[in-house]
Amino acid sequence: MPYIRVNDLNLYFEASGAGDPLVFLHGLGSSTRDWELQAAFFSSCFQVITFDNRGHGQTDKPRGPYSVPQFAADAAAFLKAVGTVPAHIVGLSMGGMTAFQLAVAEPTLVKSLTIVNSGPALVLTNSRDRRAFFLRRLVVRFLGMKKMGAILADMLLPEPHQKDLHNTLITRWAENNRRAYLASMKAITGWSVADRIGEIRCPVLIVTADQDYTPVSLKESYARQIPGAEIAVIRQSRHLTPIDQPDAFNEVLLGFLSSHSGGPRIA
Repeated sequence: MPYIRVNDLNLYFEASGAGDPLVFLHGLGSSTRDWELQAAFFSSCFQVITFDNRGHGQTDKPRGPYSVPQFAADAAAFLKAVGTVPAHIVGLSMGGMTAFQLAVAEPTLVKSLTIVNSGPALVLTNSRDRRAFFLRRLVVRFLGMKKMGAILADMLLPEPHQKDLHNTLITRWAENNRRAYLASMKAITGWSVADRIGEIRCPVLIVTADQDYTPVSLKESYARQIPGAEIAVIRQSRHLTPIDQPDAFNEVLLGFLSSHSGGPRIA
């Protein structure tokens, strides 16, 4: 299993294919495994790279505190160490936050930026959002990761035809380290680079599910602040778009990358 040492961290990664580097950043409680449908699709003409974030999967789980700038610094150190720069960066949820942070902190490392069901800030400005995060922390602390996974699976993968995905999410969520998960939750809460996204000059694609936690209008609002940003709405999708609508997501991403990579299209 491939590991690399960066920032005093044994970081687990996977790589396949050849071509322009295409790096996928996973969300909170996830891992490289949740990009498997993208790795299989894109590795025919890109060098697909996934890695487990600090505190996740098979990467080390040091004691916190963690922060989004730290996640981005890990990503930057990894990209430099493996020599895959500049790279197309794709981030889902927490991975989208890391991607935004990377794009403003280390712009020369980012060839293009794709943000999936995420945004440039996570500031809890109302009582509903604060309550939701408080309840999630309570569930994790007192009922455990498997229960948290079951709650999320019911919310995000509720359809009868999603039963296998639903069960997989619960199984994988239960494998999370509780302490590292809570440290990661704390890291993203209150984070913001919203005042800097106008600095981004690489090509940007904002992908949003029509049934995500936050409305399409919110993504449209911040997309207007990024020069030349494109936006794509995936229908009949919730927060886990690369998993619940992989074909639609892959085609949208492929179209964007084909316009900005100079590489071959997938037949």
